[in-house]
Amino acid sequence: MTAAPLARGKAALRRRVAAWRAKGLSVGFVPTMGALHRGHAALVRRAAAECDRVVASVFVNPLQFGPKEDYGRYPRALPADRRLVAQAGADLVYAPSAQEMYPEGFQTKVEVEGISQLYCGRDRPGHFRGVATVVLKLFNQVRPDRAYFGEKDFQQLGILKKMVSDLDVPVKIVDVPIVREDDGLALSSRNAYLTAPQRAAAPALRSALLAGRRESSRRGATPRTVTAAVERALSRGPMRLRYAAVVDSDTLKPSRDLRGPRRLLAAAFLGRTRLIDNLALEKRR
Repeated sequence: MTAAPLARGKAALRRRVAAWRAKGLSVGFVPTMGALHRGHAALVRRAAAECDRVVASVFVNPLQFGPKEDYGRYPRALPADRRLVAQAGADLVYAPSAQEMYPEGFQTKVEVEGISQLYCGRDRPGHFRGVATVVLKLFNQVRPDRAYFGEKDFQQLGILKKMVSDLDVPVKIVDVPIVREDDGLALSSRNAYLTAPQRAAAPALRSALLAGRRESSRRGATPRTVTAAVERALSRGPMRLRYAAVVDSDTLKPSRDLRGPRRLLAAAFLGRTRLIDNLALEKRR
């Protein structure tokens, strides 16, 4: 299987993109941390369907990992990643080094205040600051017309949309639905950490969210009764719930009611592995 061409530095990346621009071609961008799977392939396919050329980046970003998190053991598989994105329609893989992204003397960080400190941000202080910083740098390096992100990281998606809006970044962010295993588990590179018994238990997170959705359709339901349904569903298994929250789909702010577009978010641990998932709640009048 053919691998996508590789650019290791921003100078090589910019030469390739400039050549495309000179021909009047549009550019789509799929930022990743590698260890790619069918979910990432779906992002690339969507980008290839909507843009003339597609760049996929592979960069394990140290700024978004806490001191006790899994930066050192995060899976890295660049040769396989290049083959997967080529098959999905990518024209170039950009895989810079940490030194290329953060040279000596680098001091600037980007943060979307408020919503970055909620939900996953409470568990992972500074995580979304690292995400916003690297994504803005990548946007400036690639200069795409469109950038594609999965809905599994729904809080991240909302934060990046807010960053692009607030800072007048000329990129359209396109959200792509979650890709799941047959048993409902959302695809994630970190699923590789799960032992066989943990993998068998992991779909319980999706099942708990579905219990929350069912509760949301009940007359008299509130955000609190919805999250309580998620908590009950996980109380008897091995999964340790970190949070469940009903949020405004557009602003990410905690919701006081179930009217309008609402999203149910949750994060839980199975052993040392942190899993996240979410789903849309039916709009109520």
